[in-house]
Amino acid sequence: MKYLCLVYLDEKRLDELPDEDCVEFDSGIHESGHCRASEALQSVQTATTVRVRRGKLSVTDGPFAETKEQLAGFYLIEAKDLNEAIQIASKIPPARVGSIEVRPIRPIREALARAESRQRKLNS
Repeated sequence: MKYLCLVYLDEKRLDELPDEDCVEFDSGIHESGHCRASEALQSVQTATTVRVRRGKLSVTDGPFAETKEQLAGFYLIEAKDLNEAIQIASKIPPARVGSIEVRPIRPIREALARAESRQRKLNS
């Protein structure tokens, strides 16, 4: 099962995490086969928030909400269950100064493909 590990931390604490620790973890998790994708994000100051309300586009500089911790990066991982995903997330270096939100991926493409396949069989 796929899980998204969202890395949150106060950007002021970023200097507490040596880049070498993060690169070492990233290399290891890719080599283990658990990681499908990972990236660090630029500062929250570079964020742009996009909304569409009643058909009108609104673009705002900055993050969605003002919070103490900002989204700093992500790991898309493969784990057998939530417990394994939590164990993997606990080793992500920013967990030491921030938090890691672990969320299962909702496989909507696969679900849609199965539904379309069933519908084709019924129509045959």
